[in-house]
Amino acid sequence: MNANIPDALWPSRRSTAFTVYLIACVVLIALNLRTVFSSFAAVLSEWTALTGMGPVAVALISALPVTVVGLAAPLVPLLARRWGTWSALAVGLVLIAAGLGIRSLPTGDALWPLWFGTLAAALGISVGNVVLPVIVKMDFPSSIGLMSGIYTMTICASAALGAAFTQPLLGALGDVRLALGAWAGFALLVLIVIAPALWSMRGLVGRVHRPDPASSRRRPRTSAGPRTVSSAGSVGAGGARPADHDGQASGQAEAGAVVVPHPEREASPFRSRTAWWLTLMMAAQAMSSFAVFAWMAPILRHRGMEAGAAGSVVAASIMLQVAGSLVAPILAARMRRQSWLAVAAAVLTGAGFVLVILGPMGAMGVWAAMLGVGQGALTAVALTMIGLRTATASMASRLSGMMQGVGYTLGSSGTFLVGQLFAVTGSYVPAAVLFACTGTLAAVFGYLAGRDRTVHVRE
Repeated sequence: MNANIPDALWPSRRSTAFTVYLIACVVLIALNLRTVFSSFAAVLSEWTALTGMGPVAVALISALPVTVVGLAAPLVPLLARRWGTWSALAVGLVLIAAGLGIRSLPTGDALWPLWFGTLAAALGISVGNVVLPVIVKMDFPSSIGLMSGIYTMTICASAALGAAFTQPLLGALGDVRLALGAWAGFALLVLIVIAPALWSMRGLVGRVHRPDPASSRRRPRTSAGPRTVSSAGSVGAGGARPADHDGQASGQAEAGAVVVPHPEREASPFRSRTAWWLTLMMAAQAMSSFAVFAWMAPILRHRGMEAGAAGSVVAASIMLQVAGSLVAPILAARMRRQSWLAVAAAVLTGAGFVLVILGPMGAMGVWAAMLGVGQGALTAVALTMIGLRTATASMASRLSGMMQGVGYTLGSSGTFLVGQLFAVTGSYVPAAVLFACTGTLAAVFGYLAGRDRTVHVRE
Protein backbone atom coordinates (compact mmCIF):
# COMPACT_ATOMS: atom_id res chain seq x y z
CA MET A 1 0.00 0.00 0.00
CA ASN A 2 1.20 3.50 -0.82
CA ALA A 3 2.69 5.20 2.22
CA ASN A 4 0.84 8.36 1.22
CA ILE A 5 -2.53 6.72 2.01
CA PRO A 6 -1.53 4.28 4.76
CA ASP A 7 -4.71 2.78 6.17
CA ALA A 8 -6.35 0.61 3.52
CA LEU A 9 -8.05 -2.39 5.10
CA TRP A 10 -7.21 -4.96 2.41
CA PRO A 11 -9.90 -7.61 1.79
CA SER A 12 -7.48 -10.48 2.48
CA ARG A 13 -6.93 -9.16 6.01
CA ARG A 14 -10.52 -8.82 7.17
CA SER A 15 -13.47 -11.09 7.75
CA THR A 16 -16.70 -11.03 5.77
CA ALA A 17 -18.50 -9.62 8.80
CA PHE A 18 -16.00 -6.77 9.08
CA THR A 19 -16.35 -6.03 5.36
CA VAL A 20 -20.13 -5.74 5.80
CA TYR A 21 -19.51 -3.47 8.78
CA LEU A 22 -17.23 -1.23 6.69
CA ILE A 23 -19.92 -1.00 4.00
CA ALA A 24 -22.41 0.01 6.70
CA CYS A 25 -19.95 2.68 7.91
CA VAL A 26 -19.63 4.09 4.39
CA VAL A 27 -23.43 4.21 4.07
CA LEU A 28 -23.95 5.93 7.43
CA ILE A 29 -21.25 8.51 6.75
CA ALA A 30 -22.72 9.29 3.32
CA LEU A 31 -26.14 9.81 4.94
CA ASN A 32 -24.72 12.94 6.60
CA LEU A 33 -23.30 14.62 3.49
CA ARG A 34 -26.37 16.46 2.16
CA THR A 35 -28.77 17.06 5.05
CA VAL A 36 -27.22 20.48 5.71
CA PHE A 37 -28.47 21.63 2.27
CA SER A 38 -31.91 20.08 1.98
CA SER A 39 -32.98 20.53 5.61
CA PHE A 40 -32.46 24.30 5.43
CA ALA A 41 -34.25 24.58 2.09
CA ALA A 42 -37.25 22.70 3.48
CA VAL A 43 -37.86 25.40 6.14
CA LEU A 44 -36.49 28.41 4.27
CA SER A 45 -39.79 30.33 4.41
CA GLU A 46 -40.15 29.74 8.14
CA TRP A 47 -36.52 30.73 8.74
CA THR A 48 -36.80 33.99 6.81
CA ALA A 49 -40.02 34.81 8.68
CA LEU A 50 -38.24 34.16 12.00
CA THR A 51 -35.04 36.10 11.29
CA GLY A 52 -36.07 38.62 8.63
CA MET A 53 -33.34 37.53 6.22
CA GLY A 54 -33.45 39.38 2.90
CA PRO A 55 -33.12 37.86 -0.59
CA VAL A 56 -29.41 38.69 -0.89
CA ALA A 57 -28.59 37.05 2.44
CA VAL A 58 -30.63 34.00 1.45
CA ALA A 59 -28.70 33.74 -1.83
CA LEU A 60 -25.38 34.03 0.00
CA ILE A 61 -26.18 31.47 2.71
CA SER A 62 -27.43 29.06 0.04
CA ALA A 63 -24.18 29.39 -1.92
CA LEU A 64 -21.84 29.40 1.12
CA PRO A 65 -21.71 25.64 1.84
CA VAL A 66 -21.08 24.65 -1.78
CA THR A 67 -18.35 27.27 -2.10
CA VAL A 68 -16.65 26.13 1.11
CA VAL A 69 -16.91 22.49 0.03
CA GLY A 70 -15.07 23.39 -3.16
CA LEU A 71 -12.41 25.63 -1.64
CA ALA A 72 -11.56 23.12 1.10
CA ALA A 73 -11.47 20.02 -1.12
CA PRO A 74 -7.84 20.41 -2.38
CA LEU A 75 -6.63 20.40 1.24
CA VAL A 76 -8.39 17.18 2.18
CA PRO A 77 -5.80 14.82 0.56
CA LEU A 78 -3.17 16.39 2.84
CA LEU A 79 -5.35 15.58 5.85
CA ALA A 80 -5.89 12.01 4.63
CA ARG A 81 -2.17 11.44 4.08
CA ARG A 82 -1.30 12.70 7.56
CA TRP A 83 -4.10 11.11 9.60
CA GLY A 84 -5.44 8.36 7.35
CA THR A 85 -8.67 8.26 5.37
CA TRP A 86 -10.95 6.87 8.06
CA SER A 87 -9.61 9.24 10.71
CA ALA A 88 -10.17 12.11 8.27
CA LEU A 89 -13.78 10.97 7.89
CA ALA A 90 -14.18 11.05 11.67
CA VAL A 91 -12.92 14.64 11.70
CA GLY A 92 -15.42 15.45 8.97
CA LEU A 93 -18.29 13.99 10.99
CA VAL A 94 -17.26 16.00 14.06
CA LEU A 95 -17.34 19.18 11.97
CA ILE A 96 -20.75 18.29 10.51
CA ALA A 97 -22.24 17.57 13.93
CA ALA A 98 -20.74 20.73 15.43
CA GLY A 99 -21.90 22.85 12.51
CA LEU A 100 -25.46 21.55 12.59
CA GLY A 101 -25.54 22.09 16.34
CA ILE A 102 -24.19 25.66 16.14
CA ARG A 103 -26.66 26.48 13.36
CA SER A 104 -29.58 25.70 15.68
CA LEU A 105 -28.48 27.80 18.68
CA PRO A 106 -31.38 29.87 20.08
CA THR A 107 -30.08 33.42 19.56
CA GLY A 108 -33.23 35.26 18.54
CA ASP A 109 -32.86 36.89 15.15
CA ALA A 110 -29.03 36.85 15.25
CA LEU A 111 -27.58 35.22 12.14
CA TRP A 112 -24.02 34.44 13.25
CA PRO A 113 -24.85 30.85 14.35
CA LEU A 114 -26.29 30.18 10.90
CA TRP A 115 -23.15 31.45 9.15
CA PHE A 116 -20.60 29.78 11.44
CA GLY A 117 -22.55 26.53 11.71
CA THR A 118 -22.98 26.29 7.95
CA LEU A 119 -19.26 26.96 7.47
CA ALA A 120 -18.22 24.19 9.89
CA ALA A 121 -20.67 21.68 8.42
CA ALA A 122 -19.50 22.49 4.89
CA LEU A 123 -15.88 21.81 5.88
CA GLY A 124 -16.91 18.40 7.18
CA ILE A 125 -18.88 17.64 4.02
CA SER A 126 -15.83 18.51 1.93
CA VAL A 127 -13.81 15.89 3.81
CA GLY A 128 -16.43 13.22 3.19
CA ASN A 129 -16.84 14.13 -0.48
CA VAL A 130 -13.14 13.76 -1.22
CA VAL A 131 -12.29 10.78 0.98
CA LEU A 132 -15.17 8.40 0.21
CA PRO A 133 -14.10 7.77 -3.44
CA VAL A 134 -10.56 7.06 -2.18
CA ILE A 135 -11.87 4.54 0.35
CA VAL A 136 -13.79 2.82 -2.44
CA LYS A 137 -10.60 2.69 -4.53
CA MET A 138 -8.51 1.28 -1.66
CA ASP A 139 -10.78 -0.88 0.45
CA PHE A 140 -13.08 -2.24 -2.28
CA PRO A 141 -10.75 -2.41 -5.34
CA SER A 142 -12.65 -5.23 -7.04
CA SER A 143 -16.09 -3.61 -6.56
CA ILE A 144 -15.54 0.01 -7.56
CA GLY A 145 -18.74 0.25 -9.61
CA LEU A 146 -20.99 -1.34 -6.99
CA MET A 147 -19.53 0.57 -4.04
CA SER A 148 -19.58 3.85 -5.97
CA GLY A 149 -23.25 3.22 -6.62
CA ILE A 150 -23.95 2.41 -2.98
CA TYR A 151 -22.36 5.51 -1.51
CA THR A 152 -23.66 7.83 -4.24
CA MET A 153 -27.13 6.39 -3.74
CA THR A 154 -26.80 7.04 -0.02
CA ILE A 155 -25.73 10.64 -0.60
CA CYS A 156 -28.95 11.10 -2.59
CA ALA A 157 -30.90 9.51 0.24
CA SER A 158 -29.22 11.97 2.62
CA ALA A 159 -30.67 14.89 0.68
CA ALA A 160 -34.06 13.18 0.57
CA LEU A 161 -34.03 12.69 4.35
CA GLY A 162 -33.45 16.38 4.92
CA ALA A 163 -36.17 17.38 2.48
CA ALA A 164 -38.77 14.89 3.71
CA PHE A 165 -38.36 14.97 7.50
CA THR A 166 -37.44 18.55 8.41
CA GLN A 167 -41.02 19.81 8.04
CA PRO A 168 -42.40 16.95 10.20
CA LEU A 169 -39.68 17.68 12.77
CA LEU A 170 -40.78 21.30 12.76
CA GLY A 171 -44.36 20.23 13.36
CA ALA A 172 -43.34 17.91 16.20
CA LEU A 173 -40.84 20.23 17.92
CA GLY A 174 -42.56 23.54 17.17
CA ASP A 175 -39.28 25.40 16.60
CA VAL A 176 -37.42 25.77 13.33
CA ARG A 177 -34.03 25.85 15.07
CA LEU A 178 -34.70 22.62 16.93
CA ALA A 179 -35.90 21.00 13.71
CA LEU A 180 -32.58 21.85 12.05
CA GLY A 181 -30.51 20.93 15.11
CA ALA A 182 -31.98 17.43 15.27
CA TRP A 183 -29.70 16.42 12.38
CA ALA A 184 -26.63 17.02 14.56
CA GLY A 185 -27.70 14.12 16.78
CA PHE A 186 -27.68 11.77 13.81
CA ALA A 187 -24.08 12.74 12.95
CA LEU A 188 -23.00 12.06 16.54
CA LEU A 189 -24.68 8.65 16.43
CA VAL A 190 -22.73 7.73 13.29
CA LEU A 191 -19.48 8.76 15.02
CA ILE A 192 -20.19 6.18 17.70
CA VAL A 193 -20.94 3.50 15.10
CA ILE A 194 -17.66 3.98 13.18
CA ALA A 195 -15.53 3.98 16.36
CA PRO A 196 -14.59 0.25 15.98
CA ALA A 197 -13.30 0.93 12.45
CA LEU A 198 -11.08 3.72 13.78
CA TRP A 199 -9.86 1.48 16.59
CA SER A 200 -8.97 -1.31 14.15
CA MET A 201 -6.62 1.07 12.31
CA ARG A 202 -4.66 2.27 15.33
CA GLY A 203 -0.95 2.26 14.53
CA LEU A 204 -1.45 1.95 10.76
CA VAL A 205 -1.01 5.62 9.95
CA GLY A 206 2.47 6.44 8.79
CA ARG A 207 3.64 2.95 7.88
CA VAL A 208 3.38 0.86 4.74
CA HIS A 209 1.39 -2.37 4.64
CA ARG A 210 3.50 -5.42 3.99
CA PRO A 211 2.22 -8.26 1.84
CA ASP A 212 1.65 -11.73 3.24
CA PRO A 213 4.89 -13.75 2.89
CA ALA A 214 3.06 -16.51 1.04
CA SER A 215 1.70 -14.02 -1.45
CA SER A 216 5.15 -12.57 -1.98
CA ARG A 217 6.55 -16.02 -2.74
CA ARG A 218 3.77 -16.70 -5.20
CA ARG A 219 4.19 -13.35 -6.94
CA PRO A 220 7.81 -12.25 -6.56
CA ARG A 221 8.72 -8.65 -7.00
CA THR A 222 10.90 -7.63 -9.90
CA SER A 223 12.80 -4.49 -10.57
CA ALA A 224 10.85 -3.85 -13.77
CA GLY A 225 7.80 -1.66 -13.57
CA PRO A 226 5.98 -0.27 -10.61
CA ARG A 227 4.55 -2.58 -7.96
CA THR A 228 0.89 -3.52 -7.89
CA VAL A 229 -1.09 -4.48 -4.86
CA SER A 230 -4.00 -6.70 -5.72
CA SER A 231 -7.26 -6.93 -3.86
CA ALA A 232 -5.92 -10.12 -2.31
CA GLY A 233 -3.12 -8.14 -0.73
CA SER A 234 -0.28 -9.63 -2.82
CA VAL A 235 2.48 -7.57 -4.35
CA GLY A 236 3.92 -8.38 -7.69
CA ALA A 237 5.43 -7.04 -10.87
CA GLY A 238 3.19 -5.13 -13.15
CA GLY A 239 2.42 -1.64 -14.18
CA ALA A 240 -0.16 0.95 -14.86
CA ARG A 241 -1.80 1.04 -18.20
CA PRO A 242 0.68 2.72 -20.52
CA ALA A 243 -0.48 6.26 -21.14
CA ASP A 244 0.38 8.77 -23.81
CA HIS A 245 0.69 12.50 -23.16
CA ASP A 246 -3.10 12.81 -23.12
CA GLY A 247 -3.47 9.93 -20.71
CA GLN A 248 -5.05 7.49 -23.18
CA ALA A 249 -4.98 3.91 -21.95
CA SER A 250 -3.32 1.41 -24.25
CA GLY A 251 -3.42 -1.59 -21.94
CA GLN A 252 -4.98 -2.86 -18.76
CA ALA A 253 -3.41 -3.54 -15.38
CA GLU A 254 -4.23 -6.73 -13.56
CA ALA A 255 -7.94 -6.82 -12.66
CA GLY A 256 -8.59 -5.57 -9.14
CA ALA A 257 -5.04 -4.20 -8.81
CA VAL A 258 -4.00 -0.84 -7.50
CA VAL A 259 -0.76 0.43 -9.00
CA VAL A 260 1.65 1.83 -6.43
CA PRO A 261 4.40 3.97 -7.97
CA HIS A 262 6.65 6.18 -5.95
CA PRO A 263 4.72 9.35 -5.09
CA GLU A 264 7.32 11.66 -6.59
CA ARG A 265 6.87 9.97 -9.99
CA GLU A 266 3.20 10.88 -10.26
CA ALA A 267 2.43 13.82 -12.48
CA SER A 268 -0.10 16.35 -11.22
CA PRO A 269 -3.68 15.75 -12.35
CA PHE A 270 -3.79 19.46 -13.21
CA ARG A 271 -1.55 18.56 -16.17
CA SER A 272 -4.01 16.02 -17.58
CA ARG A 273 -6.70 16.92 -20.10
CA THR A 274 -8.75 13.95 -18.92
CA ALA A 275 -8.67 15.29 -15.35
CA TRP A 276 -9.88 18.68 -16.58
CA TRP A 277 -12.79 17.18 -18.54
CA LEU A 278 -13.80 15.32 -15.40
CA THR A 279 -13.48 18.48 -13.31
CA LEU A 280 -15.56 20.59 -15.69
CA MET A 281 -18.18 17.84 -15.84
CA MET A 282 -18.27 17.90 -12.04
CA ALA A 283 -18.65 21.68 -12.07
CA ALA A 284 -21.59 21.57 -14.50
CA GLN A 285 -23.41 18.86 -12.55
CA ALA A 286 -22.72 20.62 -9.24
CA MET A 287 -24.39 23.81 -10.50
CA SER A 288 -27.69 21.97 -10.86
CA SER A 289 -27.20 19.40 -8.10
CA PHE A 290 -26.84 21.85 -5.22
CA ALA A 291 -29.41 24.19 -6.74
CA VAL A 292 -31.90 21.31 -6.46
CA PHE A 293 -31.16 20.95 -2.75
CA ALA A 294 -31.31 24.69 -2.09
CA TRP A 295 -34.02 25.95 -4.48
CA MET A 296 -36.33 23.22 -5.73
CA ALA A 297 -38.67 23.47 -2.72
CA PRO A 298 -38.80 27.32 -2.88
CA ILE A 299 -39.44 27.10 -6.64
CA LEU A 300 -42.36 24.74 -6.14
CA ARG A 301 -43.79 26.88 -3.36
CA HIS A 302 -43.40 29.96 -5.56
CA ARG A 303 -45.45 28.15 -8.21
CA GLY A 304 -48.26 27.70 -5.69
CA MET A 305 -47.56 24.30 -4.15
CA GLU A 306 -48.23 23.85 -0.42
CA ALA A 307 -45.14 23.50 1.82
CA GLY A 308 -45.68 19.87 2.78
CA ALA A 309 -46.45 18.84 -0.80
CA ALA A 310 -43.37 20.70 -2.09
CA GLY A 311 -41.19 18.90 0.44
CA SER A 312 -42.66 15.56 -0.60
CA VAL A 313 -42.05 16.23 -4.30
CA VAL A 314 -38.44 17.24 -3.61
CA ALA A 315 -37.92 14.17 -1.45
CA ALA A 316 -39.44 11.91 -4.12
CA SER A 317 -37.24 13.45 -6.81
CA ILE A 318 -34.14 13.02 -4.67
CA MET A 319 -35.12 9.45 -3.81
CA LEU A 320 -35.36 8.73 -7.53
CA GLN A 321 -31.75 9.86 -7.69
CA VAL A 322 -31.11 6.67 -5.75
CA ALA A 323 -32.13 4.57 -8.76
CA GLY A 324 -29.91 6.50 -11.13
CA SER A 325 -26.97 6.60 -8.74
CA LEU A 326 -27.12 2.87 -8.06
CA VAL A 327 -27.47 1.66 -11.65
CA ALA A 328 -25.19 4.15 -13.42
CA PRO A 329 -21.89 3.21 -11.67
CA ILE A 330 -22.47 -0.50 -12.31
CA LEU A 331 -23.02 0.22 -16.00
CA ALA A 332 -20.07 2.62 -16.08
CA ALA A 333 -17.69 0.07 -14.57
CA ARG A 334 -18.62 -2.44 -17.29
CA MET A 335 -18.01 0.00 -20.14
CA ARG A 336 -14.74 1.00 -21.71
CA ARG A 337 -16.31 4.35 -22.63
CA GLN A 338 -18.83 6.12 -20.43
CA SER A 339 -19.41 9.02 -22.84
CA TRP A 340 -22.97 8.33 -23.93
CA LEU A 341 -24.02 7.32 -20.44
CA ALA A 342 -22.84 10.72 -19.20
CA VAL A 343 -24.58 12.51 -22.08
CA ALA A 344 -27.91 10.76 -21.41
CA ALA A 345 -27.72 11.62 -17.70
CA ALA A 346 -26.87 15.26 -18.45
CA VAL A 347 -29.77 15.66 -20.89
CA LEU A 348 -32.26 14.17 -18.39
CA THR A 349 -30.94 16.47 -15.67
CA GLY A 350 -31.06 19.69 -17.68
CA ALA A 351 -34.43 18.99 -19.28
CA GLY A 352 -35.93 17.85 -15.98
CA PHE A 353 -34.90 21.00 -14.12
CA VAL A 354 -36.17 23.27 -16.90
CA LEU A 355 -39.55 21.51 -16.87
CA VAL A 356 -39.79 21.70 -13.07
CA ILE A 357 -39.57 25.48 -13.47
CA LEU A 358 -41.63 25.94 -16.65
CA GLY A 359 -43.57 22.74 -17.27
CA PRO A 360 -47.28 22.17 -16.51
CA MET A 361 -47.93 21.64 -12.81
CA GLY A 362 -50.16 18.67 -13.57
CA ALA A 363 -47.14 16.68 -14.78
CA MET A 364 -44.80 17.80 -12.00
CA GLY A 365 -44.27 14.19 -10.92
CA VAL A 366 -42.89 13.36 -14.37
CA TRP A 367 -40.56 16.36 -14.43
CA ALA A 368 -39.33 15.64 -10.91
CA ALA A 369 -38.70 12.01 -11.85
CA MET A 370 -36.68 13.02 -14.94
CA LEU A 371 -34.60 15.38 -12.84
CA GLY A 372 -34.09 12.82 -10.08
CA VAL A 373 -32.99 9.91 -12.26
CA GLY A 374 -30.77 12.12 -14.40
CA GLN A 375 -29.17 13.94 -11.49
CA GLY A 376 -28.43 10.72 -9.63
CA ALA A 377 -26.88 9.08 -12.68
CA LEU A 378 -24.83 12.15 -13.60
CA THR A 379 -23.39 12.59 -10.11
CA ALA A 380 -22.66 8.88 -9.81
CA VAL A 381 -20.90 8.64 -13.18
CA ALA A 382 -18.69 11.62 -12.30
CA LEU A 383 -17.70 10.13 -8.94
CA THR A 384 -17.24 6.61 -10.33
CA MET A 385 -14.81 7.86 -12.94
CA ILE A 386 -12.48 9.01 -10.15
CA GLY A 387 -11.67 5.32 -9.65
CA LEU A 388 -11.96 4.29 -13.29
CA ARG A 389 -9.68 7.04 -14.60
CA THR A 390 -6.83 6.59 -12.10
CA ALA A 391 -4.26 3.85 -11.56
CA THR A 392 -3.35 4.52 -7.91
CA ALA A 393 -5.11 5.36 -4.66
CA SER A 394 -2.96 8.47 -4.21
CA MET A 395 -3.83 9.71 -7.70
CA ALA A 396 -7.50 9.00 -6.98
CA SER A 397 -7.18 11.16 -3.86
CA ARG A 398 -5.53 13.98 -5.79
CA LEU A 399 -8.03 13.78 -8.66
CA SER A 400 -10.92 13.72 -6.17
CA GLY A 401 -9.51 16.85 -4.52
CA MET A 402 -9.12 18.57 -7.89
CA MET A 403 -12.56 17.59 -9.21
CA GLN A 404 -14.42 18.52 -6.07
CA GLY A 405 -12.26 21.53 -5.26
CA VAL A 406 -12.45 23.25 -8.64
CA GLY A 407 -15.76 21.64 -9.57
CA TYR A 408 -17.71 22.59 -6.47
CA THR A 409 -16.16 26.06 -6.30
CA LEU A 410 -17.35 26.75 -9.83
CA GLY A 411 -20.58 24.86 -9.23
CA SER A 412 -21.48 26.98 -6.22
CA SER A 413 -22.17 29.85 -8.60
CA GLY A 414 -25.35 28.09 -9.72
CA THR A 415 -26.90 28.23 -6.25
CA PHE A 416 -25.91 31.89 -5.88
CA LEU A 417 -27.10 32.87 -9.37
CA VAL A 418 -30.55 31.37 -8.85
CA GLY A 419 -31.01 33.49 -5.74
CA GLN A 420 -29.67 36.62 -7.37
CA LEU A 421 -31.70 36.18 -10.56
CA PHE A 422 -34.85 35.74 -8.52
CA ALA A 423 -34.02 38.76 -6.34
CA VAL A 424 -33.62 40.93 -9.45
CA THR A 425 -36.45 39.60 -11.64
CA GLY A 426 -38.90 38.09 -9.17
CA SER A 427 -39.06 35.04 -11.45
CA TYR A 428 -37.35 31.66 -11.77
CA VAL A 429 -37.57 31.69 -15.58
CA PRO A 430 -33.96 32.95 -15.93
CA ALA A 431 -32.91 29.97 -13.79
CA ALA A 432 -34.50 27.67 -16.38
CA VAL A 433 -32.21 29.16 -19.03
CA LEU A 434 -29.24 28.73 -16.71
CA PHE A 435 -29.92 25.03 -16.17
CA ALA A 436 -30.52 24.40 -19.86
CA CYS A 437 -26.96 25.69 -20.35
CA THR A 438 -25.47 23.66 -17.49
CA GLY A 439 -27.12 20.50 -18.82
CA THR A 440 -25.58 21.12 -22.23
CA LEU A 441 -22.14 21.75 -20.74
CA ALA A 442 -22.37 18.63 -18.59
CA ALA A 443 -23.18 16.59 -21.71
CA VAL A 444 -20.20 17.99 -23.64
CA PHE A 445 -17.66 17.56 -20.84
CA GLY A 446 -19.14 14.20 -19.86
CA TYR A 447 -18.67 12.94 -23.41
CA LEU A 448 -15.01 14.00 -23.37
CA ALA A 449 -14.38 12.62 -19.87
CA GLY A 450 -16.03 9.31 -20.71
CA ARG A 451 -13.46 8.31 -23.31
CA ASP A 452 -11.23 5.32 -22.46
CA ARG A 453 -8.35 7.26 -20.97
CA THR A 454 -6.41 7.33 -17.70
CA VAL A 455 -5.18 10.36 -15.82
CA HIS A 456 -1.48 10.37 -16.62
CA VAL A 457 0.89 8.66 -14.19
CA ARG A 458 4.53 9.13 -15.15
CA GLU A 459 6.41 5.79 -15.31
